[in-house]
Amino acid sequence: MVCYIVPLVATLIGFTSRKASHNRGVQGFWLNIMLFGGALFGLVDHFWHGELFLIGANWASDLALGGAITLGITAGWGVIVFKSRIAESMHRFNCRLGILKK
Repeated sequence: MVCYIVPLVATLIGFTSRKASHNRGVQGFWLNIMLFGGALFGLVDHFWHGELFLIGANWASDLALGGAITLGITAGWGVIVFKSRIAESMHRFNCRLGILKK
């Protein structure tokens, strides 16, 4: 029931670490925004179903779900941020092996 806590904590950690390191990079900012969006979605969903602050009997599973949500958001962010690098390395890999040659 509290799966939105994990992305919210990750957002707070990311925000404070960016503030402490004076890192003003756009990529870290967007990761924080995406994590906050995931936490906000979970918060609204739980509020909608009337279980905002309920802690279920299986709280470890709820935290694991929050971890999976956080990892999914971070993985999606990584694909978006590193898309050009991934495409370039795949192109080099294909050229070396002769895969997908026309």
